[in-house]
Amino acid sequence: MTASDQNLPIETPPLVEPESFSDPAAAVARLCQLYEDATGFLRDRFQETLSGKPRTARYRAYYPEVRFVTTTYAQVDSRLSFGHVSDPGTYATTVTRPDLFGNYLRQQIGLLISNHGVSVSVGSSRTPIPVHFAVAGDASVTVPQDGVLAFSLRDVFDVPDLSTTNDDIVNGYGFQYGDGAAPLAPFTAQRVDYSLARLSHYTATGAEHFQNHVLFTNYQFYVEEFELYARKMLKTPGSGYVSLVGPGNIEITDADAPMPTPAKLPQMPTYHLKRAGGAGITLVNIGVGPSNAKTATDHIAVLRPHAWMMVGHCAGLRNSQRLGDFVLAHAYLREDHVLDDDLPVWVPIPALAEIQVALEDAVEEVTQLEGYDLKQIMRTGTVATIDNRNWELRDQSGPVQRLSQSRAIALDMESATIAANGYRFRVPYGTLLCVSDKPLHGELKLPGMASDFYKTQVSRHLLIGIRAMEALRDMPLERIHSRKLRSFEETAFL
Repeated sequence: MTASDQNLPIETPPLVEPESFSDPAAAVARLCQLYEDATGFLRDRFQETLSGKPRTARYRAYYPEVRFVTTTYAQVDSRLSFGHVSDPGTYATTVTRPDLFGNYLRQQIGLLISNHGVSVSVGSSRTPIPVHFAVAGDASVTVPQDGVLAFSLRDVFDVPDLSTTNDDIVNGYGFQYGDGAAPLAPFTAQRVDYSLARLSHYTATGAEHFQNHVLFTNYQFYVEEFELYARKMLKTPGSGYVSLVGPGNIEITDADAPMPTPAKLPQMPTYHLKRAGGAGITLVNIGVGPSNAKTATDHIAVLRPHAWMMVGHCAGLRNSQRLGDFVLAHAYLREDHVLDDDLPVWVPIPALAEIQVALEDAVEEVTQLEGYDLKQIMRTGTVATIDNRNWELRDQSGPVQRLSQSRAIALDMESATIAANGYRFRVPYGTLLCVSDKPLHGELKLPGMASDFYKTQVSRHLLIGIRAMEALRDMPLERIHSRKLRSFEETAFL
């Protein structure tokens, strides 16, 4: 920082005093106005600075916030796990992209007002907006890398600060805002903005395309089947699905329109079968490994999906299983290690009844088997998730003994990670896997050995996941969002 930069005054758009709202739609409209004013100010100053206009100030704008104060305990339906605060006090949350989160904010603010009979206030927070996030929605603007400009960007604008971008709220670390207010939502605005940027990078699709029901897979075969299914739905009158979006934000509404493949695929190719209100289905090919599974769910969680599920391949651990059999996870053995610092392995990851029933009903519907006959093709039990793809090459006595003691029936590298992060982020989760090899019984995943499985089971497996999501879509939110996912002290917002 030069001596002249040190003496620059701070220039901000006019700070807006908090205003009370008892209408959630009006509250969100004000949030949109405040956010656009703040980011517009930063975008204009940033363009001026890049064009060489002399710097006369350090430029700063603030996220808008929602603030709520109550002096009484709420008298609410004890079955509800969200939409109210547990104790009297002051609660707040900073807000970003209210245009993207409009439906969510109207719903959550509306529940808060209804359950407590107290209005919320909307105004400017004291949390600066990093310039990178302010210009993220403008494709014509690129923030140069450090060292490219003739001045240090952080001397003129606020930049992302990882010391204030964390998961302290969802991890239960006693987060409070600077003035002592308790959190009203599970993520701060900076944390959300960070993930929105990461999502675009990893999936090559914008956050606005993500749907409320997310399927994760670990094989490209499922992507191909998903595109075929999506095109079929676009041709089907009354299906409710309106478009398909692929990497590069390519969106088609005509079932026969081409879906060009980008020259460079992203790390996690993602496709969105869209429906009004975000009620469609997103499929993310996370590839192989717990690190990818954690990365994807870390960022998708800020969108507050209603459910996510893993539909991928696994190793069958029982001799009675056959290639192509399904595995419905009722429990998880966690040896993925990527979440050990955020969610200790001694924390149980419970099965969620609504998700389990939806998956089992979907298996029955697609396979036309039910009851005892369903056991011919599906087993329920513990799924083990590990971080070593070639675990078979090590001394098997240790791993195999642990797998046997845990009563595990299948092993993969993603499912427990996705379930555990669902638990951590309060996103309902489930797992339905397909057996593609049996390494303990001589059936390894080698070329040709699983060809019949790939031909016959992928489409059925994917359809089961879709049918389960469609069943969950029709459930009231209060049924899906189980109290099993809520701790002693929870945020009012989902």
